[in-house]
Amino acid sequence: MDLLPAILGSPGAPQRRAIAKAITLLESTRADHRTQADALLTELLPHTGKSFRLGISGVPGVGKSTFIEALGLSLIAQGHRVAVLAIDPSSSVSGGSILGDKTRMEHLSVHPQAYIRPSPASGTLGGVAARTREAMLVCGAASYDIVIVETVGVGQSEIAVAGMTDMFVLMQLPNAGDDLQAIKKGVMELADLVVINKADIDPDAATRARAQITGALRILGQHGHPDHARHDAALWHPQVLQLSALKGEGIEDFWTTVLRFRELQQQSGRLAARRRHQALAWMWERIDAGLKQAFRQHPGVKTLLPQLTKDVEQGSVAASTAARRLLDAMNPNGETDAGHPGAA
Repeated sequence: MDLLPAILGSPGAPQRRAIAKAITLLESTRADHRTQADALLTELLPHTGKSFRLGISGVPGVGKSTFIEALGLSLIAQGHRVAVLAIDPSSSVSGGSILGDKTRMEHLSVHPQAYIRPSPASGTLGGVAARTREAMLVCGAASYDIVIVETVGVGQSEIAVAGMTDMFVLMQLPNAGDDLQAIKKGVMELADLVVINKADIDPDAATRARAQITGALRILGQHGHPDHARHDAALWHPQVLQLSALKGEGIEDFWTTVLRFRELQQQSGRLAARRRHQALAWMWERIDAGLKQAFRQHPGVKTLLPQLTKDVEQGSVAASTAARRLLDAMNPNGETDAGHPGAA
């Protein structure tokens, strides 16, 4: 199957199959597959950039899947095509993933104007899969004008989605903590919009949470993110909304807010600048990943690694010393800066 014309072709089953095959190719670690994937991305690149990329994150149980389905169906009713890249956590024990997000989005997953792709995090930090950026490009080239990235959840490190999307939405629950707890969450500083879901369960708690988070964002704006501290009407300032995804309440207000954000970002040139910065960050991310892979495959490293691993586990060699020796193994001269092979 020739993937490029199928991806760029008319909506339908052949295009969906081509998108699935393309993302599978991108996720492959085989060297020949990576060469094919790079060639495909190069050909797709001129056809990308027209979609709006929305990142959704939040603690497990906050209702991300329910919200995305309600939002997706609403957008499709307005004439949009919606792609959802759902990142599922991988087990640190077995390495497996459930990949059950399509099951939660039972109506959206079968809609002809929607495409949902669950992918395993596979140990990648940041709450996203290693190839999420590339998958977004494929969906954009396939004329999905709204691409939603749903992350595995939020921790101090699980904020990579903010660095690859046009808008980062953080979902919160009522009664999730007090004012101080809201300020402590580092991810809050990166949120363009905070959504308090399940507001129908306890409206009073949702109202209190909205007031607390609004206050926390004001403090963070004054002492944290410089753009958020400016009170310029031409610039976007993070907002807090409350809604009920299960009942479909507040979905229209949410999308109106997103459109306002998009308009302001485009008018100020910040949307284009954000994407340029993300493209460079993506390049360095792949360089880091490539260097790590090359390191593990280096013959000298392969020779030393088993014994040094055992020595570190037994406590006979310091971890820093072992790391230095392994790095030195990649040096053709086999020497450290001090000129002593394997010196710590």
